[in-house]
Formats: sequence, C-alpha cells, structure tokens
Amino acid sequence: MKVSAVVPAFNEAGRIGAVLRTLRAAPSVSEIIVVDDGSADETAREAEAHGVTVVQLKENRGKAAALDAGVGKASQDVLLFLDADLTGLEVEHVEALLKAYAEGDGDIVIGVFRDGRKGTDFSQLMVPFLSGQRVLSRRVWDRARRTVGDMDFGIEVALTKLALKEGWRQVKVNMDGVSHVRKEEKRGLCAGLLDRLSMYWDILRSLIRKL
Repeated sequence: MKVSAVVPAFNEAGRIGAVLRTLRAAPSVSEIIVVDDGSADETAREAEAHGVTVVQLKENRGKAAALDAGVGKASQDVLLFLDADLTGLEVEHVEALLKAYAEGDGDIVIGVFRDGRKGTDFSQLMVPFLSGQRVLSRRVWDRARRTVGDMDFGIEVALTKLALKEGWRQVKVNMDGVSHVRKEEKRGLCAGLLDRLSMYWDILRSLIRKL
C-alpha cells in the first residue's frame, strides 16, 4: 500500500520539522506534501529543508482548502492527514494508523491522542471526531470535496457527518503520548484565544450545516 501524507501548516516554523522527520522515517509513507497556508514565517523553508514537496498558498485559506491543495498534488490513492504541530509523534504511531487502514476494517481511520497532555487528552476523549489525524481514500475525500473551501477547521466534523450519512466505517486508533501545541502557546493568550474561538465557530457551522 502506497501512501501520500498531507500536512497543512500555518506559521508552524520550529514545530513542523519534528513531524516531518517522523514521516520521513516511516516506511509505509511514499511521499510527503506540506501545504504552507499563507504563513508569514519560515514554515515553507523549514519544510523544504526536509526534502518534502511544498505547496505554497499565497494567502491563508484555511485548513480544508489547504488539505484539498495537498490532495491535488498527491500521487497516491491512500491519504494520511497529520497536523503540523504534533508533539510526541513517533514512527510507530504513523504505522499503527496505516496498518489499521490496510486491515480494511474502516473507510476512515482517526488517530486519537492519549496520555499526551491532559487538555488534549480530555478534548479528544469527549469529541474524537475533531481529530485532524486521519487516513482515508481519495474516493472518500472527493466525495466530501464539495464541503471544502469554506469549512476551515470544521472539515473534520464535515467528514464525520458525511461518513455517518454514507455509512462509512470509522475506526479509532489511540496515539499514546501524542499531543499538539495549543494556540495560546503559539500566539499568546489573547491572540490564541481569538483563534480558538474562530475555530469553534467553524466547527459549529459545520455541525449545523446540512450535507
């Protein structure tokens, strides 16, 4: 099974390198595509230094559009989506996600944080369908594509809702010791909180939108 990894990134310089090093060491990953979503820092340059394919968007278009741009460049039919700010990610986590997909028990595999940080562990325990760590086919993405473009961080909710509607099987895989850097840590308390509220608004729009 050949896999294209797509990593959307917005101002993730200093963090994305750890994710890319792990992906490059994962034997099941055939190619890695980073989509720089209009970053104002050195995200693209840092990604290029790791020898991966980099797609640069001129302006920040949101996570869903960034993922779609990455899928458009991907050469494989199996897609692995990972966030650029993960901490604690190891090769075994990547391989566990891909193994679960290869076994054929699910149309979508969702990675769920566990034993990483209390805040992220709790949120993913309550709402695991918000996780951005996923494995799915190009066919599934193309079916969901009509929601891409104005859903931003709500794309995970949109995929989950569509999976329920279409009868797709979703399998969860625990990612022990994995977490991510919170927005307030990246941008400071006030700016990070505003970003978080914007993300929640996108999620709410996705929840109430009819597919």
